[in-house]
Amino acid sequence: MKKTLSEIAAFLGGDVSGDGGIVIERIRGIEEAGEGDMTFLANPKYRKNLETTGASAILVARDTTCEGKNLLLVDDPYRALGRLLALFYPEEEETAGIGEQVSIDAGADVSPEAVVYPGVHICRGARVEARAVLYPGVFIGRDAVIGEGSILYPHVTVYRRCLIGKRVILHAGVVVGSDGFGFAVPGRENQKIPQVGYVQIDDDVEIGANTTIDRGTLGRTWIQQGVKIDNLVQIAHNVVVGERSVIVAQVGISGSTQLGQGVIIGGQAGLVGHIRLGDHVMVAARSGIHKDIPPNQIVAGAPHKPHREWLKLEAALSKLPEMRETVAALQRRIAALEEKK
Repeated sequence: MKKTLSEIAAFLGGDVSGDGGIVIERIRGIEEAGEGDMTFLANPKYRKNLETTGASAILVARDTTCEGKNLLLVDDPYRALGRLLALFYPEEEETAGIGEQVSIDAGADVSPEAVVYPGVHICRGARVEARAVLYPGVFIGRDAVIGEGSILYPHVTVYRRCLIGKRVILHAGVVVGSDGFGFAVPGRENQKIPQVGYVQIDDDVEIGANTTIDRGTLGRTWIQQGVKIDNLVQIAHNVVVGERSVIVAQVGISGSTQLGQGVIIGGQAGLVGHIRLGDHVMVAARSGIHKDIPPNQIVAGAPHKPHREWLKLEAALSKLPEMRETVAALQRRIAALEEKK
């Protein structure tokens, strides 16, 4: 694809500083970009590369200046980059139809407008709606529903009765609806508690590779609209994840915990069960969350505490060896003074 900088500016609603007639053919990173490329600056860490990049044009925030460079000024460079990548590198449309070596049980309802690749198995009572795409190795359990326009990449497993909404993306290896981890008399009898609930995933959710979401013991585990979940996340039975929340890789959320809207959880954080995080809570990476958190709070550490308190604690920890030597020296001086008395 080739577009002039002025055409791209019109598409993004931005302004050109420099030569609007220059032709852009590709989008590349700021360090490797060259002639014919557009790059972007969204992280101040790379501000030093603005003058040295070989890119023909640079997507930047409106308050950015750089003499001798062609700039495209927008309100939010990273968000604009997303639109630009979709323009230059559109996803190929799949051809509707059911491939060979697909196993579909009697009583399953598969739209003729869906795309079903070889090696897919769809159980009885399941429904696959129009424009859904099922890649090789996908398994759809009994009475499960795959909503319109959803994409299930290779080896995704959706267990019985689970509900997948519209435009949901499940990356390779995702498991939806496996049994929750419920055992009576743990460590002695380990008696399994049947997990008879289901998982509901609402519209426009995206879930990263090899993430697992357990079915409810009773009722549902619920991933609400617009949630984005990274790779290798574990979500236990009866968890509720509120709309537009973001969960980063290797997070573990224990059973019956509820997240409000717009919650952001950093990588490798762990949450105990039966607690609630209010709307727009932010949890730092590797935090241990042990109790409820009110809305609009930022927390860090294990066990968690307000972020500012955690920063003070971390700053003090680095000084502990020096403080220990100071205390030891004071103890020796006190002991010497006591001997003189």
